[in-house]
Amino acid sequence: MRELVEQLAVDNRLDTKSLSALLRSCTTDTHVLQQLRDCAVRTAQQQFGLGIYIRGLIELSSFCRCDCLYCGLRRSNRTAERYRLTQEEVMACCKEGYALGFRTFVLQGGEDGTHSDAWLEELLCRMRSSYPDVAITLSLGERSEESYIRLKRAGANRYLLRHETANDALYDALHPAGRGLQHRIGCLEALKRTGYQVGMGMMIGVKGQTLDNIVEDLKLIEKMKPEMVGIGPFLPHKATPLGNEPAGDLNLTLATVAIVRLMLPEALIPATTALATLTPRGRLEGILSGANVVMPNLSPSDVRAKYAIYENKASWGKEAAEGLAALDAELKTIGYHIDYSRGDHNNLKL
Repeated sequence: MRELVEQLAVDNRLDTKSLSALLRSCTTDTHVLQQLRDCAVRTAQQQFGLGIYIRGLIELSSFCRCDCLYCGLRRSNRTAERYRLTQEEVMACCKEGYALGFRTFVLQGGEDGTHSDAWLEELLCRMRSSYPDVAITLSLGERSEESYIRLKRAGANRYLLRHETANDALYDALHPAGRGLQHRIGCLEALKRTGYQVGMGMMIGVKGQTLDNIVEDLKLIEKMKPEMVGIGPFLPHKATPLGNEPAGDLNLTLATVAIVRLMLPEALIPATTALATLTPRGRLEGILSGANVVMPNLSPSDVRAKYAIYENKASWGKEAAEGLAALDAELKTIGYHIDYSRGDHNNLKL
């Protein structure tokens, strides 16, 4: 397997059979997994040094039109606590975050129909006017290409839209109210055409997913070459149809992160909140698998628990914007530090 790791590091790709063999070995042989992770870390350090970019996460709304089987925000969850931030609340979050040193804000939310293009344009213009040097990332789901264009013109730089799975049947099973995988991929293609730095990604370990499905994900990522890739373990929420399913496997998640780092050496890859929720060292283990971004929570403290995609989400302490000193101290235990720059992808300095 060492040869496959070395080949992936040199060529930035493996064929489907080799990817499958490497993933399977990582689930049974800790030495292979460690070789893969070490190679990914060397690649990340060659690209980014020892700095870890930070993004300030602002969760706009817990309302969502979708009914995804794994998500606690799904519209069928009648026990979910719903909220919407006002523009003034968002701007207050930005003010706090900017003072703390954040130079990227991420506006994330469920697919809330009240977030019209006009409302978002006004908010983006206010943010861009007040903080002209920041990067603004959106993660607001599937919208029309016209909407993406309008939001880009208003000041957005990046857009995160996980593809979730590259398998049509699994996608349909997990998204009963969705418009299908091909529509999701069409949205990603529209975002690329519009000039965003584009992020995609998936969960590891969701019910029905096989190792072959993960290989399909990796081949899609290889084909689309996004600037950002978010990968985290599946985590259950009791108020969903998958609430009694086990969480995704840590080692398989780390192996997938490491493979993506070797496939896309310049990509921006977060050590996700889901990893930090799965295990206390999850964020560090993600970085030690090639991740180079963390996303502390900037949302108002009274709504953080309400944005519950899964249960027991890590959003305090080192996962919170006000915990940057603790985060930096933790990073230093493995030889890293916070990089306070915007952290754009090399291909798109926007």
